[in-house]
Amino acid sequence: MNKTEMAMKLAKKSGLSQAKAAEVLDVIFSAQPRKGIIATALDGGEKVTIPGFGTFATRQRGQRKGRNPATGATITIPKRQYVYFKAGKTLRERVEK
Repeated sequence: MNKTEMAMKLAKKSGLSQAKAAEVLDVIFSAQPRKGIIATALDGGEKVTIPGFGTFATRQRGQRKGRNPATGATITIPKRQYVYFKAGKTLRERVEK
């Protein structure tokens, strides 16, 4: 399902217009700076928990040694922060069926 299809389904279930439904999705999920509610919370170091659905959060991977596959040389891979999603119990159980 893509964003347009999701907006159509949201509009149908909620009684919103399709344009308004697409706007709601943008407000929640946009990854553009200072736009999406979830991305803005993650930028601030917060977790976003939707009970029954799951949790969006960030983790940090430390600096480590690796190898350049082209040359075989040892390189230092810098530390970095990344986003992860952990499915909630209700969602996991539904998908497992």
